[in-house]
Amino acid sequence: MLSGSIAAPAMPSAGAWRQALLAPAVAIALIASWSLASWAAWWPPSMLPSPMAVYRGFVEELASGRLPRDIAASLYRVGMGFVAAVAVAVPLGLALGWSRRLRVATLPSINFARNLSPIAWMPFAVLWFGIGDLPAIFLIFLATVFPLTLATSAAVLNVPSLYLAIAREYGMGGCAILARVILPAVLPHLLIAVRLAVGMAWVVVVAAEMIAGRDGLGFAISDARNGLRADLLAVEMIVIGLIGVGVDGLLVQLNRLAAVRWVHG
Repeated sequence: MLSGSIAAPAMPSAGAWRQALLAPAVAIALIASWSLASWAAWWPPSMLPSPMAVYRGFVEELASGRLPRDIAASLYRVGMGFVAAVAVAVPLGLALGWSRRLRVATLPSINFARNLSPIAWMPFAVLWFGIGDLPAIFLIFLATVFPLTLATSAAVLNVPSLYLAIAREYGMGGCAILARVILPAVLPHLLIAVRLAVGMAWVVVVAAEMIAGRDGLGFAISDARNGLRADLLAVEMIVIGLIGVGVDGLLVQLNRLAAVRWVHG
C-alpha cells in the first residue's frame, strides 16, 4: 500500500445508526398517536385538529406569504433583543467576576431584577414604546440580560487560579489576561447560558407579540385563537418549536468547536 494513500472514512457502527434513528422514531410515534386520536374522534376537531388539517393549514399560511413574514418578524425581534442583551451582559458579567467590590454593590439589585417576570413589564413596555417591534425587543432584553450577566460572572469566578498565575508569570497585563485567558475559559459556560437564554427569548417574544404585536408568530397564534382556527394555532406552535430546535442545534455545534472546548482539554 502506498504510504501517501488516503484512508477510507470509517463507517458508522450499527449502534450509531440505532441512536441516530431514535429521535425520528419518537417523532413518528407521536404523529401516529396524534393521528389515531383524531381518527377516533376522542376530541372534536375544534379542540384537536388532525395532522392532515394542520398540514393544509401550513400550506395555506405558506402560500399566502404570512408565515414567512411572521417568522422573519419574530426572528428579528429575538435577534435584536438578544444581541443587545449579550452586548450588555458579557462586559458587565466580566466586570462583576473580576471585581469583588462591584459584585457586592450590584449583585442584590441584579438578582432583584432577574426575579421580576419580563411579562410584568408589558404595561410599561406598551406605554413607553407603543405597539410593534420595540416592546418585544425590550422584553426579550430584560428576560435575557440578567441571566447572562450572572452566568458570565460565575464563569469568571470559576476560572482556575492556575491559569491566571501562569499568565502573570508570562508578564501579561489585565487586558491581555482578559482577552487571552478569561474570555476563552468562560466561553463554553457562556454558550450553555446562551442556549437557555435563547429558549427564554422565544417564550417572551410569543407572549409579547400576542399582547402588543401587529405581526409575528405570537400575533399569529392570537389571531388563530380569535378566528377559532385550531389548525393554524397548531401550525404556529410547530414552527416555533422547530425554529427553537434548529437554533439550539447550531449552538450545540458551536460548543463542539475546538476553539471553544480548549479549556476542557
